[in-house]
Amino acid sequence: MDWLNSAAPVFAPAFGALGVITGAFFSYRQVKRRGETDERVETVKAKLTAEATEGQTYVEAMKTVTAGFSSLLDQQRGMLDQQSVLLDQERTMHAQTVDRVTMLEAGHLELTREVRELQEEQRKDRRWKAAALEYIRDLRGLVARSLARPAPEPPEEIAADLDDGGR
Repeated sequence: MDWLNSAAPVFAPAFGALGVITGAFFSYRQVKRRGETDERVETVKAKLTAEATEGQTYVEAMKTVTAGFSSLLDQQRGMLDQQSVLLDQERTMHAQTVDRVTMLEAGHLELTREVRELQEEQRKDRRWKAAALEYIRDLRGLVARSLARPAPEPPEEIAADLDDGGR
């Protein structure tokens, strides 16, 4: 056991450097993952914006078409006996357009809500995983110190996370 005490001045700086390198790696990995998550969120937002813009263009086009039909019907009101049929068709188209717009708006709101929920879920998962890994590392250290031998190897499902920090 004396050899361990005499080797402490050598091990302390080595483990300190290893801790710094590991911390830097964890930080890099966390920033990288956040960037990837932000990129995915931006992609979803861009898609939602494109769909909303397309929907708005469609609504404006349908409003223009509806306005054109209304004007035409008003001009031909006295001359055409079929005016009521055309007016009913226009109302149906307008109602369909309103239904489509309402559906697009509801979809947009739902997607926005889902994105927010996913972001919060990711934050919770990151915090939980970091706390769990730290707890496991502490327990392994306690086992190794109390038994005076190396801690048992972790299962392969979590070994990579314990080795590289799991970030």
